[in-house]
Order: sequence, then C-alpha cells, then structure tokens
Amino acid sequence: MRRRFEVVVMLKPGMADPQGRAVEDALPTMGWSGLTNVRVGKHVELTVEADSEDAARALVEQVADRLLSNPVIEDYRILSAEEVR
Repeated sequence: MRRRFEVVVMLKPGMADPQGRAVEDALPTMGWSGLTNVRVGKHVELTVEADSEDAARALVEQVADRLLSNPVIEDYRILSAEEVR
C-alpha cells in the first residue's frame, strides 16, 4: 500500500525566526497591514510504501525526527495521509 504524507517543520515557539521577521517587515512596504507573528517553515511531501497506514506513519515519524527536523530547535507535524494508487 502506498500512502502520501505531508510534514510541516517549524521552529519551536520562542526561537528567533529571521526569515519570518524579514517577511513580516516587508508586508507593510508592499501595502499589506494587520499581519503579524509571521513564521517560516518547511513543507515536505512523501510517498511511502508500507503494509499498513500505521507502519507508514511510523516510518514518516522516524524520517521527520531524524532527518527533516532538528529536534533541538524545531517541531514537526504530520498533516495527512491518503492512499495513492
């Protein structure tokens, strides 16, 4: 069975986010106001071949924890799983 997952990796709360700050600072100069607390992260899509959804999710969790994120400064969320034909 093949499943597609999405992983979002973000800096932990309280960590400085220079990219987010640069975007936030640019917004008013481009005519947009009322937007604050901008955070920039990574969005990764993966397709996994596994015997079950639980096994596929466990593999994605391992990859997210050990490769896609730095657990000292980043958190990750696995957003969805859908069967792929």
